[in-house]
Amino acid sequence: MSADRKVRIPPVALFVVVALLMWAVASWLPSWRIALPGRTVAAVLLLLVAGAIGIAGVRAFDRARTTVDPLRPERASALVTAGIYRRTRNPMYVALAIALFAWAFWLAHPLALLGVAAFVAWMNRYQIAPEERALQALFGAEFERYCSEVRRWL
Repeated sequence: MSADRKVRIPPVALFVVVALLMWAVASWLPSWRIALPGRTVAAVLLLLVAGAIGIAGVRAFDRARTTVDPLRPERASALVTAGIYRRTRNPMYVALAIALFAWAFWLAHPLALLGVAAFVAWMNRYQIAPEERALQALFGAEFERYCSEVRRWL
């Protein structure tokens, strides 16, 4: 499937599907689980980090009074480059990826990490690339400059 085709899956829905698949893999192959002392504490800490990053991203969009709708990037009224957006162009997606990593860690199953990789790969191709094309069309050189200064993920 071409990246130019409009695949309309809300990122949060994809997150839920991937998380469920990760759980299914861990359930189907329980003998592959590994002992990870402190995994609950580590998973909770990772979730707190994910939450902080995600909230910072949403708040920056709110302050800029622009849409957070990932399915309609062409409706953006402002290019957000302040706050957390000085470190990553996609903090909300980074937050979801970190939350999936926390889930994989808590599941203590090495194959669950494939879910995180699949999520990032899907987001790069089917969500972020079309968003970036829309933002390029809206903000031109300003967006190009921003992309040259700030990484897509971290």
